[in-house]
Amino acid sequence: MNIFVANLNFKVQEEDLRETFETYGEVDSARIITDRNTGRSKGFGFVEMPNSDDASRAIEELNDREMEGRNLVVKVAEERTEQRRFTNRRPQY
Repeated sequence: MNIFVANLNFKVQEEDLRETFETYGEVDSARIITDRNTGRSKGFGFVEMPNSDDASRAIEELNDREMEGRNLVVKVAEERTEQRRFTNRRPQY
């Protein structure tokens, strides 16, 4: 199950995120989204857990829990919809 984690302190590293979720079960991956130009954390990330029961328990117990001075927002990640890219070009008919 893919889990969305928001309101992360900018000091939190991927390993910290992994360790937090590993207390609830196996973690396949933990990644924090960073700004492409600066490399600084954007304050959110994703955790992938193979067992949906463990993932559901982690979501329930970690949502609104304090981590590094901030209350986490933890929920099931929504599927990303393809975004249209806008350009200055006019469509060809």
